[in-house]
Amino acid sequence: MLLEKHSLARVRGRIWSTVLLGCLILGSGIALRAQGRPEEEGDSARMDAGGKWTEYSGEDRMTAAKRVRFELPSDRVERSDDRAKIVLFCTDGKLNLADFRPNLKLSRPEWPGFWGQPQMHVLVRVDDSHSTHNWNWVNGHFLAMDKGTARELIGAHMFRVEFQTPQGSEIAEFSPAGLDLSLVQSACGLKPKKP
Repeated sequence: MLLEKHSLARVRGRIWSTVLLGCLILGSGIALRAQGRPEEEGDSARMDAGGKWTEYSGEDRMTAAKRVRFELPSDRVERSDDRAKIVLFCTDGKLNLADFRPNLKLSRPEWPGFWGQPQMHVLVRVDDSHSTHNWNWVNGHFLAMDKGTARELIGAHMFRVEFQTPQGSEIAEFSPAGLDLSLVQSACGLKPKKP
């Protein structure tokens, strides 16, 4: 009788651990899908947003949420044929995600953030101001910027990011001046901020 109760408890434990593992895998897949949004999905309109910025807008087919994406290509990155870019993803008037996409292989993340997410230490120059940040490292493809840096970026004339690759540090240079700030405020709820 005692052996049967012990076996039954072991079987229940295995079932719960299998269910928990399945939930974790499903949750991870949903989180990665949300972070790595396909850029073209649902985008219907492309227009100049001022300066070197481009705006893409569309509507989510299931929720009817208004989605807007602003992209800024880099002026240059030394060791890359592809241009780096900054992408701002906004939904229904709020900023969802601000990405720095170097189009180079990123080095491994340097440490975990507060919630355990991998992060990379970057040096940012906004006009004449320098600051350091720990941006979330997403699958080695891009870094998720913080909202404060995104606000500094949209009001800047010059923006540079020093980041790490397996071959060493790289600097991506951007010219964000000329962006129509009323478009960004309407689509993302962002106002420029001085560094």
